[in-house]
Amino acid sequence: MRLGFYILLLVSFFVCAQNTLLYLRNSDIIARAQKQYGDEGHKRIKNWLSFIDESADKSEWQKIHLVNDFFNKHIKYKTDDELWHQKDYWATPLESLGVGMGDCEDYVIAKYFTLIALGVPEDKVRLMYVRQKTVNQPHMVLIYIETPNQIPFVLGNFNTKLLPANKRRDLTPIYSFNGQGLWLAKSKGLGNKVKNSRGVSAWNTMLERIEQGELAPIKSNIKGTTSYVSTF
Repeated sequence: MRLGFYILLLVSFFVCAQNTLLYLRNSDIIARAQKQYGDEGHKRIKNWLSFIDESADKSEWQKIHLVNDFFNKHIKYKTDDELWHQKDYWATPLESLGVGMGDCEDYVIAKYFTLIALGVPEDKVRLMYVRQKTVNQPHMVLIYIETPNQIPFVLGNFNTKLLPANKRRDLTPIYSFNGQGLWLAKSKGLGNKVKNSRGVSAWNTMLERIEQGELAPIKSNIKGTTSYVSTF
C-alpha cells in the first residue's frame, strides 16, 4: 500500500455507495461471479447478501458489530502482491468475497458498503488511513462516529475488537474520507475537512468497476486457493 500515492490523489467522489450496491444484487453479475470464483466464492457472496437482509432490522450498534465480525471471519488476509500481482488494488466486495481474501483496504471497503446498505448514515462511517505503529507501516481501518464530535470506534482486521480510537494506541491517524469528503486527522480521528482534488483515484476506479460489473480473476496460484480465468 503506497500511502504517499493516495495522499497525492485525494479522493473525488461521484457515485453514491448506496446506489452502487444495487449492481451487486444483479442476478447476471452474481451468476458470473459463480463462474469466476466457483461454488465456494458464490456461497460466500450469497451468504453476504443474506446477511444484509437478516441484519436490516438490527439496531445501528448491532449492525456495526455484526458487519465487523462478518468480514473478519469470511476474508483471509492476503497482500495485493500475493493476490492480484499489483502493488495496490482496491477490490470490490464481490471480488473480496469471491476469492475469500483481501488486504486491509478490502476489509474496509466491504464493511463500508455493507453498513451503507444497512442504512447506517454515510456521515457516520469513514475509511481512515493510519500508521500501524507496531510494525511502522501504513494501514487502513474503518471508523464509526456514533455522534458528532465523539471519539470514533475503529473497525479493523488486525485487531478485531471494536474499540474507541483513543484505546488504539497502536494507530496514528493520518486522514479519513467517505463519499462526502476528506478530513485531515486530529488526535480524535475526526479532523478538519479539506477540499477534494480532482482526478482519478483508486476509489473512483473501484466504483466504476462495480458499475460495469467487472470481476477480476486471481492472477496466480496461492497456497490453498485456485487460479481462475477471466470470463471477459
